[in-house]
Amino acid sequence: MEITLSRLAELTGGTIEGNSEVCVTSFAPIEDAREGDLTFLANQKYEHYLYTTRATAVIVGNDLVPSGTVCASLLRVNDPYATLAELMRMVASMRPSPVGVESPVSVADDVKLPEGVYIGAFSYIGHGVRLGRNVKIYPQVYVGDNVEIGAGTVLRAGVKVYEGCRIGERCVLHSGVVIGADGFGFAPTDDGYEKIPQLGNVVIEDDVEIGANTTVDRATFGSTVIGRGTKLDNLIQVAHNVCIGHHNVMAAQVGVAGSAHIGDFNQIGGQVGIAGHIKIGSYNQIGAQSGIPNNVGDHKRLMGYPAIDARQFAKNQVYMKRLDALFNGKK
Repeated sequence: MEITLSRLAELTGGTIEGNSEVCVTSFAPIEDAREGDLTFLANQKYEHYLYTTRATAVIVGNDLVPSGTVCASLLRVNDPYATLAELMRMVASMRPSPVGVESPVSVADDVKLPEGVYIGAFSYIGHGVRLGRNVKIYPQVYVGDNVEIGAGTVLRAGVKVYEGCRIGERCVLHSGVVIGADGFGFAPTDDGYEKIPQLGNVVIEDDVEIGANTTVDRATFGSTVIGRGTKLDNLIQVAHNVCIGHHNVMAAQVGVAGSAHIGDFNQIGGQVGIAGHIKIGSYNQIGAQSGIPNNVGDHKRLMGYPAIDARQFAKNQVYMKRLDALFNGKK
């Protein structure tokens, strides 16, 4: 990447303070940036780096009023973080994309390879698989029989997709993801536990991204569903018959038990545990390590176990620190 600040302003609709003809060649965090780097400032707690950074240019908000001397040129925009993301997507789109079939691979005879497809070495593509245009399957991927993968979707090295699952368009599955393994279904008997066949599948809708080593189990019958635009971090477990709605984000190590239903636009922190057979509404924020044993409505902010209103949780933590003094009659 090599581009002038004036060109960046044209692309983003921003305004420039400083030298508009400086060139930037890479991105870097504001505290580590060097000459030639483009960085950004979106959080006020990092503002002090603005006056010491060695970056050539910094993306800042239109409302920023510097309290010190700034050596870098500034690109002012409405939303620095969103603008940075947009620019990074532009750069990523210019990278060459692999095309063709490497060797060795195993592709069933009835699989049609559409335009722009890539299949990396040591991959396996089963019978009845349907691939959309520009699907990218990196090395050592397993795609079971009758799987459907939509146009523009990327399966990174080592992804496993069991038979009968459906993946939408423009999805990204990172290394180690397993889609469609058996749900955890066992019936207790006098002799132990008898396995319940898991005969359903997994349906992943368009524009979903799933982080490394996350697992989504197939349904007992019907489908486990990951809704359009949802983003799952690394090391998440989604159990059988779970239904996750549109545009949710979940941080690492979330566990969602069987048959839980989650609405749209929820933000769920790391290590949250969600009980089975409950319903969570939409537009909720759930703090890290919270436990959700019961139904949740819409527009809630929850923390703790069992999860309660976030403000009440913070007050309770203050009370907890004072318990010893209170029991000993101290003020």
